Amino acid sequence: MSENEAIEQSVRAVLDRLGAAYEVIPCDPALADTAAFCAHYGVAPSQSANTIVVASRKDPKVYAACLALATTKLDVNHKVSELLGVKKLSFASPEETIAVTGMMIGGVTPFGLSSELPFYVDSRVAALPGVVVGGGSRSSKLRVSGEVFTRMPNARIVEGLAIDREHELR
Repeated sequence: MSENEAIEQSVRAVLDRLGAAYEVIPCDPALADTAAFCAHYGVAPSQSANTIVVASRKDPKVYAACLALATTKLDVNHKVSELLGVKKLSFASPEETIAVTGMMIGGVTPFGLSSELPFYVDSRVAALPGVVVGGGSRSSKLRVSGEVFTRMPNARIVEGLAIDREHELR
């Protein structure tokens, strides 16, 4: 069994333990990044969410995973900073993301993250009847009900975790 297959099996086991209904969407790894995936597979960005790892800029490093719609921008400098109690945050590097999650960029999923890693979900994601998230590797995505995030023991639903992209232009 390949490393990708092992990760995908582990992710599905988490969903099964949560009693979550889900659909596995096979994906060409070259099209795993959200914009390319949505365009190629006909998924509206408003129905797709990204799991983004953020990191403190100073040592000792503090990390968190955040889930936000593809049509929004994570409010790293205000909301996430406030939640973590850290003044200076940035997006984790690809290497940090892999080290913290065990997953490749383009495949990071909330299912299977360490329970030690703070996990914040924008409230708009949790309200959706269906949302596409990473599948654990670049070879698959998952369609789940946003409600599943309210049942995850390590998830915290946060109002205003992300900002609509059109608001950032003002």
